[in-house]
Amino acid sequence: MSTLRILVVHNRYQLPGGEDAVVDAEIELLRRYGHPVEAYVRDNRELGGMNALNAFAQTLWSRRTGNDLAEIVRKFAPDVIHAHNTFALVSPSVYWQAARMGVPVVQTLHNFRLLCVQAMFLHENHVCEDCLGRVPWRGVTRKCYRDSGLQSAAVATMLGMHRALGTYRHKVTRYIALNEFCRRKFIEGGLPASRIAVKPNFVDIERPPAGARRGGLFVGRLAPEKGIDVLVRSLTELPSVTIDVIGAGPEGPKLESNPQLNLLGWLDPAEIYERMRRAAWLVMPSIWFENFPRTLLEAFANGLPVIASRLGALPELIEHGRTGLLFEPGSPDDLARHLAWAEAFPGKMRAMGENARAAYEARFTSQENHGQLMAIYEEALAAVRLKVAV
Repeated sequence: MSTLRILVVHNRYQLPGGEDAVVDAEIELLRRYGHPVEAYVRDNRELGGMNALNAFAQTLWSRRTGNDLAEIVRKFAPDVIHAHNTFALVSPSVYWQAARMGVPVVQTLHNFRLLCVQAMFLHENHVCEDCLGRVPWRGVTRKCYRDSGLQSAAVATMLGMHRALGTYRHKVTRYIALNEFCRRKFIEGGLPASRIAVKPNFVDIERPPAGARRGGLFVGRLAPEKGIDVLVRSLTELPSVTIDVIGAGPEGPKLESNPQLNLLGWLDPAEIYERMRRAAWLVMPSIWFENFPRTLLEAFANGLPVIASRLGALPELIEHGRTGLLFEPGSPDDLARHLAWAEAFPGKMRAMGENARAAYEARFTSQENHGQLMAIYEEALAAVRLKVAV
């Protein structure tokens, strides 16, 4: 296989998160395998200096992005453009510019933004698919994006405009869904099935040394969608259980007085991994459709089983009783029952952790991921060649 030249396009979030880390890791992976990589990055912190009208125009169609990309393509001559987040400043203009210059576009679908104004299929802390496959007007009336009718209308207008233009169906050569569950949702939402491949995220973590494991761990944003309330209510039935909590977010102040939660704030990756190697289990009580939480991969790689909601892609990623435990989403009672079981059978949880590490080595290493990514790039290149030939 020839060494492909890749232009990576990404719009960073105002608050860095797992998606930004995934993009950085993928760029490093491509370079490690010898691929020349150029990165075109916008940052949503730029929005702070824009008036509302300009920000809205950028969301619909960014002339700057189009011009910037045209210049980069002429100088760098990429074989493939790999887009990640394009909201809000990159905008869908990236797809049209790539098509004009004959460069295939691969778009990773990190969230459900193309189908849902809020990007999470969540309304009032319950799964909501009212806009799936439809014009997302409900997202405007419910102020789903940042609790703002105006901002929700801007997102809905962008989605409606580019659906009408055929941008998402015709200007993206290949999509990457992170798992089969997400792939099915995007097909339900109207994306062409033939263009959606599945490639998971990956991490590079050495096998952890053998050692004692004890107690529970939560890693993630302290926000309602992460099921923090479910976790807190479950612990009232387990007075002897305490959990280390790594993360920060809007729910943080409510948790400070809880004696069963040891709040550690955000830690650097090395410290997180060290705590994962000492914990007996990680809890993931999400109440929304997690796409592919990087935390789950990090736990598996560190030999840590995951106790998670039986929701969205999580049952596809966690084998109940083998690499972790699955409980009824949103149920504190069922979560408490599973946490109590985990505490009562540490040997079985340790065996699940070994299975989790084996699952990581079989499916989620960088070597495996690079091979999958190259296959998708080659499919995209072949599709463009065929189009030109026809």
